Amino acid sequence: MVRLDIGPKVWHQRPTVDILFSTAAKQAAPHAVGELLTGMGADGAAGLAEMRQAGCWTIAQDEASCAVFGMPRAAIEAGAACEVAALNRVAAAIGTRMAKG
Repeated sequence: MVRLDIGPKVWHQRPTVDILFSTAAKQAAPHAVGELLTGMGADGAAGLAEMRQAGCWTIAQDEASCAVFGMPRAAIEAGAACEVAALNRVAAAIGTRMAKG
């Protein structure tokens, strides 16, 4: 279940991917999968790192297929992505990972 609230802004916005990923790390690890796609800024990098540290599998979109590489770049540089893939390969990579268990 997902619930939105009027908590403090993170990265000057609400809701944020960091909060979603952080919650997934706490509530669903190691069974959750985190993916971070094109976007501006660094939202999602810290949360994706939390997911990876909690034992979740994580993936970030590669630079070549991003319209804006900010968010995936921040995650990759933070070591938060287990895998980096082109947008047209992300779904297949997730499917392959899920099939492995």
